[in-house]
Amino acid sequence: MAYWRRSSRQMQAATGQIAVAPASSVAEKPKSPRSRMMRQYDLVERVRSYNPDTNEDLLNRAYVYAMKAHGTQTRASGDPYFSHPLEVAAILTNLKLDDATIVAALLHDTIEDTEATRAEIDNIFGHEIGALVEGLTKLKRLELVSREAKQAENLRKLLLAIADDVRVLLIKLADRLHNMRTLEFVPHASRRRIAEETLDIYAPLAGRMGMQEMREELEDLSFHTLDPEAYAVVMQRLDALAERNRNLIGEIESQLSKNLQKNGITARVYGRRKQPFSIWTKMERKSVGFEQLSDIFGFRVVMQDVESCYRALGVVHTTWPVVPGRFKDYISTPKQNDYRSLHTTVIGPGNQRVELQIRTEEMNQIAEFGIAAHAFYKEGMGSPTERLKHESNAFAWLRHTVGILSESANPEEFLEHTKLELFHDQVFCFTPKGKLIALPRQANVIDFAYAVHTDVGNSAVGCKINGKFAPLSSELQNGDEVEVLTSKAQSAPPSAWESLAITGKARAAIRRATRTAVRDQYAGLGRRIVDRLFARAKIEYADDKLKGALPRLARASIEDVMASVGRGELKASDVARAMYPDYKEERLVKYGAKKSLAVKLKLKSPPHPARSTSVIPVRGINSDLPVKFAPNGGAVPGDRIVGIVTPGEGITIYPIQSPALKDFEEEPERWLDVRWDIDETMPQRFPARILVHNVNEPGSLAQVATVIAEHDGNIDNISMSRRSPDFTELTIDLEVYDLKHLSAIIAQLRAKAVVAKVERVNG
Repeated sequence: MAYWRRSSRQMQAATGQIAVAPASSVAEKPKSPRSRMMRQYDLVERVRSYNPDTNEDLLNRAYVYAMKAHGTQTRASGDPYFSHPLEVAAILTNLKLDDATIVAALLHDTIEDTEATRAEIDNIFGHEIGALVEGLTKLKRLELVSREAKQAENLRKLLLAIADDVRVLLIKLADRLHNMRTLEFVPHASRRRIAEETLDIYAPLAGRMGMQEMREELEDLSFHTLDPEAYAVVMQRLDALAERNRNLIGEIESQLSKNLQKNGITARVYGRRKQPFSIWTKMERKSVGFEQLSDIFGFRVVMQDVESCYRALGVVHTTWPVVPGRFKDYISTPKQNDYRSLHTTVIGPGNQRVELQIRTEEMNQIAEFGIAAHAFYKEGMGSPTERLKHESNAFAWLRHTVGILSESANPEEFLEHTKLELFHDQVFCFTPKGKLIALPRQANVIDFAYAVHTDVGNSAVGCKINGKFAPLSSELQNGDEVEVLTSKAQSAPPSAWESLAITGKARAAIRRATRTAVRDQYAGLGRRIVDRLFARAKIEYADDKLKGALPRLARASIEDVMASVGRGELKASDVARAMYPDYKEERLVKYGAKKSLAVKLKLKSPPHPARSTSVIPVRGINSDLPVKFAPNGGAVPGDRIVGIVTPGEGITIYPIQSPALKDFEEEPERWLDVRWDIDETMPQRFPARILVHNVNEPGSLAQVATVIAEHDGNIDNISMSRRSPDFTELTIDLEVYDLKHLSAIIAQLRAKAVVAKVERVNG
């Protein structure tokens, strides 16, 4: 992982060569503390402290039920297993959650690890608690081949369970937190895997839900496991710095409080230092040493209301010099996880940089507890999940993430895109009408367009950023006003956009549109193939009749059938037999090679130039499937031509005299009747191949090349082989305007004394 690029020894150099215990002693497995378990009345009192109306009987019954269910089970530490769900419940009481969540935490391992059943839990504790416990149980019942797939699928299931009831997430995060607190008792081989998963998924997920304190603890516990030496170095350096600056921190707190009081503002001011993992990642990201960090200590100023926040900001800015570029207003523009606060940095006492966060008490609660601050059940307010749908931006992000689940081709792809959104900070942009669009940093206009609406993204053809034209791949900055220019002519985005997009939503929408466009192309081609077969067989085709035959074709819809025919997964004759069981396939009658090859299947659709990388001017193909010339010999205007459909590859244009067409005699449904559509005002070259038997003497190759050049032909490729001492065989791929042009070049070559024979090659 990128976080661990620096070695611990490099860290020591950056922080002043502080001595650290050897890795072996740090990793030594400690003895179990076997601390006293929380009693029933302790748990009840914790809940009653913030919820006087708690259902004491419900809590007591859950405590006794879980303790009996786990019985003599023990954890790796040797403690009774029941201590784990009890500690998980205790963590959730710190978040002040409702009775149902606390009870579900006590019971969360019973279905999986004991003889308890969902029906029994429903009967004793009610359907709501039973659903919570089962939601958590389902997350454990998954075994996939790869670790990455297992991790991805677990995240899928977690997010889907959260969408039903957000309390599943809160219990799962508390469960992971307690497991991380006791990780030292887990076998060493599993420790690193669990810590990496926590750092990859659970810590950033807690952050996305606004639960900063939990995120920081999860990060630090993971950091301690993944690099114990670096963790110890940072901690020792932090402790030394805190001891040295103890008086300064108190002085800053005192001066801040006095200045605010002097201006009639009541505030609670307290200092707080950054966590070890946050410091380490900042040193990694900016390639700086510990002493160069200026924001290790920050101060929170907690006010009574929003107006007081801005008044306090004015007092701070008129008292101390402001550090330019360090002010951020997250009150008027909250983060996606509902975080709101004013951020500023000033030069305070002792010429020390002081980072300040100014917020109300409510904002402070949300900053610390995030989505849990919204989720506490209140009578008459509906379930926590229902309330969050109206109150929480973090939950809106969650619903959006769940929304792209069905668009991911595989679990690993979903995991990759979700990680992108979990880890990115935000940039705020605006539509021309002033609507705020929050995106991850490094997002571009493509991401912006899909954030506005999927249809806007699919039809985007250009953009203006702050009134100036710019590429769609332009990276967006805070405050940009973005106008997306769309066109009805573009119904699907280029597939290459997927590699340019940053957000999971944009990538998923591009993938979906690309798949739909390709499927529509194959369905259109398949329908034409079916129509021709039915016309040739003189039998009636009707969608209603095909709909009744779908079970025999093992397809869900008519479009699926047509797409399967277009891809070559079904034959048109299979469709005919499914609709008309007595149908017998008509075999192609052979009248000799030339006549049999001349059979044509005329299209009913209007002529349309075929499209490919470079446009091939032939009529008879109304499709966006790739079109190419025969690989060995090509075709030129003047040739009679035929198109052959190759499932999964597109359409290949052959001259009617090509020997390769024999391979398709038994598959008439693959033949397309095509003809040239040349614009004489715009001459265009086409591929052809000739075989020249050249006299083996000096300068003979130059004479051949000169003839082709003098007659305006272009040699694309040439290969030589010695057939005898006197002659060399030249295979020449050249480009000509038409059959007349090619014939003239061949005639001029035959007139040369050094040329024994010239013939055209038809692959």
